[in-house]
Amino acid sequence: MGEKIILGLDPGSVIMGFGIIKENSLGSDTQLVTYGVFQLKNYREHMLKMRHIYTSMMDLLHKYTPDEVAIEAVFHGANVQSMLKLGRAQGVAIAAALACEIPVTEYAPRKVKQSVTGKGNASKEQVAAMVSHLLGISIASVPLDASDALAVALCHSQQRIATANKVKNWSQFVATHPNRITS
Repeated sequence: MGEKIILGLDPGSVIMGFGIIKENSLGSDTQLVTYGVFQLKNYREHMLKMRHIYTSMMDLLHKYTPDEVAIEAVFHGANVQSMLKLGRAQGVAIAAALACEIPVTEYAPRKVKQSVTGKGNASKEQVAAMVSHLLGISIASVPLDASDALAVALCHSQQRIATANKVKNWSQFVATHPNRITS
């Protein structure tokens, strides 16, 4: 497997974070491409926010041509209206990627945190610190929503590596683990 560009998204209805990484030869060298946020607070109408997400996503997708998109699943909160708005924002971002025929994978927030920090209940600040360390960037320069999006991209990269390293059949297992076969 060669180079992959992964777009990570942290969906939001006020601020949506994005982060793009480039992975060379299945995780051997992961580099930061770019990161940022879509500011949505200036749009009073919810549908205008959705249009801004869609057009911003299309701009990103055409400019950076990611091979895959990874998005954080909507957190199950108590406020139904907030969840609806978040779900719509996530759906619009997914629709933009699918319109460009880019595969999308969704990850639970706990899975992302576990993958990047080793702790499923890590704080946003702990996630940001680890993203900063892994990508060699200053933590002060990255908005929390963007560092969360980069964490989603890194999580996806790690999942791809884990999947690629799995044994696919018995012949491969025997060839890979000759010491585990007895007569």
